[in-house]
Amino acid sequence: MKQILVTGATGNIGLEVVHYLNALNSDCEIIAAVRHVADAKQIFTDTVNLQFRQFDFENPETLSAAFHLVDVLFLLRPPQISEVDKFFRPLLVAAKANCIRNVVFLSVQGAEKSKVIPHNKIENLIQELEFNYIFVRSSYFMQNLTTTLLPEIVKDKRITLPSGKAKFNWIDVKNIGEATAYLIFNFAKYQNRSFEITGTENKNFAEVVKLMSEITGETISFQSINPISFYFKKRKEGMASGFAVVMTTLHFLPRFQKEPDISDHYQKLTGKKPTSIREFIAREKEKITASQQ
Repeated sequence: MKQILVTGATGNIGLEVVHYLNALNSDCEIIAAVRHVADAKQIFTDTVNLQFRQFDFENPETLSAAFHLVDVLFLLRPPQISEVDKFFRPLLVAAKANCIRNVVFLSVQGAEKSKVIPHNKIENLIQELEFNYIFVRSSYFMQNLTTTLLPEIVKDKRITLPSGKAKFNWIDVKNIGEATAYLIFNFAKYQNRSFEITGTENKNFAEVVKLMSEITGETISFQSINPISFYFKKRKEGMASGFAVVMTTLHFLPRFQKEPDISDHYQKLTGKKPTSIREFIAREKEKITASQQ
C-alpha cells in the first residue's frame, strides 16, 4: 500500500489535501505529519483512513520516524520558516536517507523566476538532491483575506499592504488542495513537471475590497504604504522578522512585475471551474463581518 505523508496537515492547504486525498477513495495510506498528534486527531474526527505521525519542521529528531516507509512526501513551507539551508536541506536529506524518492512541493506562481523567495531555493534543492518531483505553483490565496489579513479587516475595516495597484491572481485553497491531491494520487503520470494552479481573475486590492464592501454591506477600504513602513508595522504588531520580510516581498514585488498569467491546469486536472473571488467572499461573509456578530 502506497504511503503518502502530508506536512502542514492541520493548516489551510494541508486540511484540503488530506480531505481530497481521502475523497479519492484509493487504497493509499494517508499520514498526517503534525506537531501534536492528540490535537490533530480532534481536528480530523470525521476523516476515515488517516494515520498520524509526529513531525516538526524545527525539530530534526522527528524527521526519520515521520519519513519511515513513505512513498510520496507532500511538502509545504510554513510561513514563519524562510531559512532554506537551516531547515529544508536537513529535512530533504533525511527524506532521501529514508528512501523517499517522490516529493510534491507546494510552491508559488513565478517561483522559477524569482530568486529572492524561499520557494525558488526549495525547488532548486529538490532538484539538486535528485528527487522525482511535482511543483504545484499556486497563485495568491483567497484565504489570506480570512487568515493573515483578517484581524485588520475585522478591527479597522481596512487592508494595509505595500501592493499599490498591482494585480494578483486569486485562487481558493480548496481548489489547490483538490488539484494537489489529484497530482499526488497520479504522481507517476505527472512527475518532474510543474503546474500553475490559478483562478481566472486578476484583481488588485482596491478592486477586491470594493467587492467585499458590496457583498458584506460593510465599508472596507484599502491603504497602500511603502514597504519599509509595512515591514515595521508588522514587526510592531508582533510578526516574526522572517515572516514580515516574506509578507513585504509577496505584496511589494508584484508592483514591478507583469500581470499574473492565468493557467487552465486546475480545469484540466479536475474538470471543474475554479472558485471566483465573488463566490469566495460570499461563502466567507460571516468571517469577514465577525466584528458585527
